Amino acid sequence: LEAVKTIIAQEMSLSLLSSAPVGFAAALLRAPAAARSTPPVMETIDDLKSLAVKANPVVGYWNPTPLADMGFWGQSQEATIGFLRHAELKHGRVAMAAFVGFCLQSNGVHFPWACTLEGTTFGDIAAAGGPAAQWDALPTNAKLQILLLIGFFELLSENTYALAQSGQKHYMRGGKPGVFPSLKKVGIPVPVPLDLWDPFGFTAKMSQEKKDAKLVTELNNGRAAMLGIMGFVAASKVPGSVPALDGLIAPYSGEVMAPFSAGDSALPFVEGMLKASPF
Repeated sequence: LEAVKTIIAQEMSLSLLSSAPVGFAAALLRAPAAARSTPPVMETIDDLKSLAVKANPVVGYWNPTPLADMGFWGQSQEATIGFLRHAELKHGRVAMAAFVGFCLQSNGVHFPWACTLEGTTFGDIAAAGGPAAQWDALPTNAKLQILLLIGFFELLSENTYALAQSGQKHYMRGGKPGVFPSLKKVGIPVPVPLDLWDPFGFTAKMSQEKKDAKLVTELNNGRAAMLGIMGFVAASKVPGSVPALDGLIAPYSGEVMAPFSAGDSALPFVEGMLKASPF
């Protein structure tokens, strides 16, 4: 419990000390010394070029934007590269899960039990239509629980205390992009049988060379999944926009970028948000 209080106190302090997002101001607070620490590694443009060749020797380093040459929020170029690398890995992981989930939900695959105390079943949710319509059909409380859990994971992954307990640093301060701290080591006051990252310890005895190769594979899979899931979403919202998916994706008439729908209008600002939507 004290560990969780420490995390919350640090996040509140960061928000007062800086107008930048919490993760970007992490250096303003000192994290407790960890038993094992990873030496700071700040990636450079040369590292990006080397990684690009490993990921795709045919395309190589292709950067049509000046993002990697910039210094976000007054930070160094190396810190900005850390932010971009972490963002890409995170979005790729979410996209891989979303791609698989979209395929399963589109084919009626669901849990056979109830998802609420009132008796609403996953089958009832699946009957609403495609994946986006199924999200809209979720009870408001279910959506809030999911969003709050995601917010908790975001807070944990950005927090210097939590990272230090796993011997890591923030990705904009020399830490490894894509790293998620151990839930077991951070001191969460409830039993945590498995970690979110590598719950079964498959990478524990893996050589660094093999880990690096698998990270490149993950990067490529994540990039493909981002294209794939956005193709699914586009095909559901604008029929015919992805010719290869014509007739395969259920159409969706709602707002794909809105976390809440008309069924959640009891929440503050939701009704105004829906009225302001151009779609």
